[in-house]
Amino acid sequence: MITPILMLGAGRMGGAVLSGWARAGAFAPAELIIRDPEPSDAARAAERAGALLNPPDSELARAKTVVLAVKPQLWRDVAGETAAWLAADAVIVSVAAGVRAQDISKAFGGRCVARVMPTTAAAIGQGTASLYADDPAALARAHALFEPLGAVVDLPDEAQMHAATAVSGSGPAYLYAFVEALEQAGAAAGLTPKDAQRLARSTMAGAAALMAQSGEEPAELRRQVTSPGGTTAAALEVLMAEGGLPGLLREAVAAAVRRSKELGA
Repeated sequence: MITPILMLGAGRMGGAVLSGWARAGAFAPAELIIRDPEPSDAARAAERAGALLNPPDSELARAKTVVLAVKPQLWRDVAGETAAWLAADAVIVSVAAGVRAQDISKAFGGRCVARVMPTTAAAIGQGTASLYADDPAALARAHALFEPLGAVVDLPDEAQMHAATAVSGSGPAYLYAFVEALEQAGAAAGLTPKDAQRLARSTMAGAAALMAQSGEEPAELRRQVTSPGGTTAAALEVLMAEGGLPGLLREAVAAAVRRSKELGA
């Protein structure tokens, strides 16, 4: 049995998961228990729909699945406050970046643990979640929670969670930063800020949708819109040059991997 589900932390990521479940009709609100000292709009909406928000500690014992969705710096405090109240067979599903399953299990009294690195697009059913668990039942529990929210990818080795965090968990911020920079470049080239914003955002959203729906490789899609000697080719000579986008992204991902490892130390 998956429910009741206890959500420990309902901020940006936990709130996105709650919104995605509500959108998909994945779980009845009455089967959700939410614990957060500063409830988000998503948590309040779940409460209005029938979820329990910040109930007495004794209610936590009903939970069959516990989603640990607090910031990595806070997880030990939260585990200390809640572990003693949980049922012995409760499964912990953690979205805390960098924190090892072994450490989480120990803090939660040896309970089974699955780790997940989701994205906030879970709120609209287009999320991506990287999953790891050495216990098949815990992995199945994570699948049940995140398959309604988008794509899931099973990782065979927990060490790969650092790279998954750097590529996928942090990845949306890279796209937003790129769009932000493209808007600024468009304005610098003579467009009004409003027109640059509209062109950059709609173009990137359309390109991403085409990539998702066509199934083509990104390199092939890039070739299809790059005429030899044309304007796109001139721009790509800058972006793909030494010190350009490929190298910058390798450095960015490596930096995120290092920070993920530090958070779990």
